[in-house]
Amino acid sequence: MRRIVLATLACSASVLAGAASAQMMPGGGGGMGGRPQMGGAPPGDTTPGPPPPDKPDIAAKKAFKAGMKSLDKARELEDQGAKTADPDKRASDFEKARDDYTRALDQFTEALSNDADMVEAWDSVGLVHLRLGAFGESIDDYDHALKLKPDLEEAVFHRAEACLGVDRLDEAKSAYMELFNHARAYADELLGDMQKWLTRHQSDAGGMSATSISSFDQWVKERDSIAKQPAA
Repeated sequence: MRRIVLATLACSASVLAGAASAQMMPGGGGGMGGRPQMGGAPPGDTTPGPPPPDKPDIAAKKAFKAGMKSLDKARELEDQGAKTADPDKRASDFEKARDDYTRALDQFTEALSNDADMVEAWDSVGLVHLRLGAFGESIDDYDHALKLKPDLEEAVFHRAEACLGVDRLDEAKSAYMELFNHARAYADELLGDMQKWLTRHQSDAGGMSATSISSFDQWVKERDSIAKQPAA
């Protein structure tokens, strides 16, 4: 009988010891006083947490700076590809440039999500859309930029380029006249773009009527003649 009692006590002590051990194990089902342990770092943990988010104006400036780096790299690759005689190298450069333009677009968009009145970001995202051939989006971007800064001649010029991309000739002509009076260098460059537009559309009308192309051709020739006259 004594042996049976001792065995029973030993068994009970083993069970209680196991239960107590389970209560004190990290991550176990129980804790002090039988309460479940809460998650989180153990006491005394000095691991630094994530840094606090930047203020919107600081975040906008950071994203814009990153976007300008991507934009400059894209334009460099584009120029490099245009100058190479190797068709495979040219295609590779243009593809890489497109990737950087796309990256810049994301970064400028992030800047604008933090500061919707950042005129430099609107101007830059308009240029990215222009280079990617998204002419309608580019026009909208430049509309935002010019609403914030109406005398931004660079935006007027690039918006006119985008207008040529979607055959909005009257708007391109109006922009030329503004630039002719206030930013002659941009006006001369835009006139060159108009001549290139005519060369393309005289070979392939692209949905434009012959009358519209002829009328625009006449206007461009007149403006070219005036631009070549010596200043009064």
